[in-house]
Amino acid sequence: MNEQDLFYLLALQRIEGVGDIMAKKLLTHCGNAEAVFKAKKSQLAAIDGVGTNLLKNLSDTSVFEKATKEMAFINENNIKVSFFLDEEYPDRLKHCIDGPLLLFSSGNINLKNRKIISIVGTRQITAYGIEFCRKFIEDLAPLDPIIVSGFAYGVDIVAHQLAMEYKLQTVAVVAHGLNQIYPKIHKKYVAKVEENGGFMTEFWSTANPDKENFVKRNRIVAGMSEATIVIESADRGGSLITANIANDYNRDVFAVPGRVTDKYSQGCNNLIKTQKANVLTSAADLIYILNWDIQKERQPVQKQLFVTLEDDEQKVYDYLLKSGKELMDIIALQCNFPIYRISGLLLNMELKGVVRPLPGKLFEAI
Repeated sequence: MNEQDLFYLLALQRIEGVGDIMAKKLLTHCGNAEAVFKAKKSQLAAIDGVGTNLLKNLSDTSVFEKATKEMAFINENNIKVSFFLDEEYPDRLKHCIDGPLLLFSSGNINLKNRKIISIVGTRQITAYGIEFCRKFIEDLAPLDPIIVSGFAYGVDIVAHQLAMEYKLQTVAVVAHGLNQIYPKIHKKYVAKVEENGGFMTEFWSTANPDKENFVKRNRIVAGMSEATIVIESADRGGSLITANIANDYNRDVFAVPGRVTDKYSQGCNNLIKTQKANVLTSAADLIYILNWDIQKERQPVQKQLFVTLEDDEQKVYDYLLKSGKELMDIIALQCNFPIYRISGLLLNMELKGVVRPLPGKLFEAI
């Protein structure tokens, strides 16, 4: 995308009544943003959804001055801009009808051929949530996923911090322009995030973190990710909005269960109860349900000469040595373990180099 194309796209965004869906419709009919402004009114009027008011607004020349100012900010601050048809635009987000026309980003974001998951939840994260998040990201680290969140208090910032701790790329999707950071107390994390990841937004530098922007931001978090994980949530909150959007986009949603008496487990428990989310008790649950192929994601693990196995792991290992290749469900049945338990055991055993997964969800002892 050259500067002229960007200029007219920015101007198009400033036209009152032109949202992401209408902008894409206009571009489809006219070819590019410049052509939209130069098209005859009769041509534009023939487009479904274009009425008298929008026709009048499309002749508003003040949008060009606004676009010029935003272009200056973009160039002066080395902001990267992705058009929704560009290769670097998040691939899954391209398939969302209301995905942003443009995305602005800073840092070193690389979304090519990567597994992307979003982690969301309450701003009042508990020790239980922190402990689960740490173990979850630690166990996922060998698969090198990208961790997406919203850079807010609580679950968001914990997820970003743990991603950085385990050397994973992390992307913070913010609800304002890239000329500021909200909340301000998180400014100390900016440089570290941008080393391996960065910040992403659909909002211009003139946009403040207004309440309605956070709801819009949530669709990016859900839309660009393969799965959305809710760590903790009360019975209402932004993370539940994100989970609902993810469901609408036909993405997988996972929720961490908690005690029925815990305030910040009510949202997760309700998602599970209403079958809007899969139960998440470990990283192995996500790997199993998403059918991630561990063998393709990293170099084969060489069996160590001296491996210490837990009693349950030894039971599974002895069974596989005797039976040979076997399905996870059959292993669980024969070893008398619930499926969520066996998936965690097999993941740990693979990391120790004593079992390996095979196509068709088979496993064998090494």
